[in-house]
Amino acid sequence: EYIHHYHSPLGGITVASDGEVLTGLWFDGQKYFAVTLAKEHEEKMLPVFEETDRWLDIYFQGKEPDYLIVSHMEPDHAANIEMLAQSMNKLFRQEVWKILLSIPYGKTMTYGEIAACIAKQRGLTRMSAQAVGGAVGHNPISIIVPCHRVVGTDGSLTGYAGGIDKKIKLLEYEHMDVEQFY
Repeated sequence: EYIHHYHSPLGGITVASDGEVLTGLWFDGQKYFAVTLAKEHEEKMLPVFEETDRWLDIYFQGKEPDYLIVSHMEPDHAANIEMLAQSMNKLFRQEVWKILLSIPYGKTMTYGEIAACIAKQRGLTRMSAQAVGGAVGHNPISIIVPCHRVVGTDGSLTGYAGGIDKKIKLLEYEHMDVEQFY
């Protein structure tokens, strides 16, 4: 496994790859930092890191990147998603992360809405929004898999592994009126 460091306006970011696709992206020091990163890894510039740097450069200019980074989270890589989910022993997290990928730039979704989507997919009457919160918090590819776009049902900016201050800034980069949240 390989890592690369990106210097964002919000602080250092560590990016990880298996050599081909993105496997992690964390703000340095965030909760669950590098949880999916192998103990044995080396720092090396790879094409996927160059692509990620370009994506982040566009994003931090307040623009929506017009391409996706190939990662273990991509629907096209279902086998990789499955492998990642199994390694974390959580199929549920995989379902939540797929929904995160569907939240449009500049929009938000509530933990309750995600829970309702999963309940519907599973044919259940309800699903725990708290369980969704746990899965969102363990998202290993911050920003690109937009866990910062998830808000509390009551409009609260609750729970972001990188910190609420970073969540607010990320939403501001997407030109959202953060005054509507608290």
